[in-house]
Amino acid sequence: MNLTRAFKENDSIRLGLHAETWQEAVELSVQPLIDSGAVTREYYEAILESTEEYGPYYILMPGMAMPHAKAGVGVNRDSFSLITLDEPVAFSDGKEVSVLVTLAATSADIHTSVAIPQIVALFELENSIARLVECKTPEEVLAMVEESKNSPYLAGLDLEG
Repeated sequence: MNLTRAFKENDSIRLGLHAETWQEAVELSVQPLIDSGAVTREYYEAILESTEEYGPYYILMPGMAMPHAKAGVGVNRDSFSLITLDEPVAFSDGKEVSVLVTLAATSADIHTSVAIPQIVALFELENSIARLVECKTPEEVLAMVEESKNSPYLAGLDLEG
């Protein structure tokens, strides 16, 4: 699962959106994947259910969340989406997020071995959150993904498959 290819194939980068609640933010982040057929609405509902049960376990760093649910539930194909918000939303633990990268994986193996390293590489870039929030076009986001490809987290990964 290649981050760039997933964003392009699903037309799944949305910038400067507005959400009042974390639930609305998660829905906005899943919607491009529903629109492209990568996931069904069931996937959004699964994310809500797991968040209510376990809390927002997918807030990976200040300002950034990677909403996802159990691999396979409502997932038709491996995919990613990325949205930015004009104002951060607070999750149930009080943490505020302005960038959401939704991961939909058909298997847990893809989730951990291929998806996570690409996300880590992107958010390891200096000032990544602020830079993403400032992006005005999907092409600017894709340029950041390209920049992240030199990360040691991606060494040895086959991102073409």
